[in-house]
Amino acid sequence: MIAVPETVRGRGEDTLIWHKPVGRVVEEFQAIACRSDEGIIMPSPKQNVSLSLGKPGERWCPDCLNRTAP
Repeated sequence: MIAVPETVRGRGEDTLIWHKPVGRVVEEFQAIACRSDEGIIMPSPKQNVSLSLGKPGERWCPDCLNRTAP
């Protein structure tokens, strides 16, 4: 599935959360499926990501997986 990563800084270990992108990057902002008014600033390139994540410290955004992009 095509996705963009969001890095969430935590105490000791960061978490990588994968989101479904919506549309194109506009002025260094990528809209995401789970939020109509939020997104990722300065996003990494879109990537093809497996639904079965195997690396520690990464997960799918459950809201993005449950929504279809408009």
